[in-house]
Amino acid sequence: MDKHTSLEVQALSALSRSFKLHKVDLGDDAHLKKSGMAFDTEAWEIEGLGLMRMETAVIAPTQVDLPLFNADWVRAAGTETQIVEFYDTQLEPWPFASQARFHEILDRYGKLPNGESTATHWYDSILYSCSCRKKGKKLTEQFSAMAQDNIDAFVAQLAEAPACDADAKAEKVRTFAETLFSQGGPAVDQVTKLFGAETARRLVVGAMYGVKGA
Repeated sequence: MDKHTSLEVQALSALSRSFKLHKVDLGDDAHLKKSGMAFDTEAWEIEGLGLMRMETAVIAPTQVDLPLFNADWVRAAGTETQIVEFYDTQLEPWPFASQARFHEILDRYGKLPNGESTATHWYDSILYSCSCRKKGKKLTEQFSAMAQDNIDAFVAQLAEAPACDADAKAEKVRTFAETLFSQGGPAVDQVTKLFGAETARRLVVGAMYGVKGA
């Protein structure tokens, strides 16, 4: 009988000679059985290979009447993408003077290459125009500065924002988070695939957006 070496052994053996590997905990999804079939799944993170890495920061106010702030920073194959978005989850309109601070930041980094998306999204109608999507190579320092400027400006407004009906505001955030989860997307879909819908909902709706009872 011919000797069989699995693809898993071949791939991990080859990768481990040049890279440091870290096994990802997939929980119950690592070993699944159904209809007499068994599915064993492993996932590995590989240091220094330039695989996609995504960082997300969410600030979802429910005690004061400010927009929902979402920042994503993706690194893949030497290219970086940073997305800074402000969503209208407010009870009253966001004053133009408050928006102007973020338009100033947008202008400051206006020379950075845009990462335009031609796709339409369910949230386009509630996305403020001071949001941005930038994409390019060797932009780490500029992206660090742009993210810090946006975060600092938003946190400064948190301290001065008017109080509001917390229950009504929380419901606005819940609606956004629930819709985001139901509509799906790269991050939501991947978490759902790995850990199942129930766990993914807790992570996305509950942990990321702070919705109680999710």
